[in-house]
Amino acid sequence: MTDEKILQFFDRQPDALPLYEKFEKCVAELVPDVRIKVQKTQVSFYNRHMFACVSFARVRKKKDCPDSYIVVTFGLDHKAESSRIDIATEPYPNRWTHHILISDLSEIDGELMEWVKEAAVFSDKK
Repeated sequence: MTDEKILQFFDRQPDALPLYEKFEKCVAELVPDVRIKVQKTQVSFYNRHMFACVSFARVRKKKDCPDSYIVVTFGLDHKAESSRIDIATEPYPNRWTHHILISDLSEIDGELMEWVKEAAVFSDKK
């Protein structure tokens, strides 16, 4: 369900909109009570707390970034190990923030959505 705020958010990168739309649809299927908030630099996904967001954060050098992409960010109580994860940081003990650059619809897959589902459960317990 693409509203005006989402379209404005993707104004500068309209080719990335289909990536976002697929991600949003998958999140809505996993987290029935999800709330979505469009902000200046990210689109945030909430249950009781924010558990994931989509942005254009710089997680790779510009020359290593595809023309069209989104960055999916989520938080877990542990560091997920995968070559897909561009950056993982531990801003608080046992609270890991993960950033994954997505440039193809096929990358919005079971593995990614399992992490997002885990992040939603983790967030709901805070």
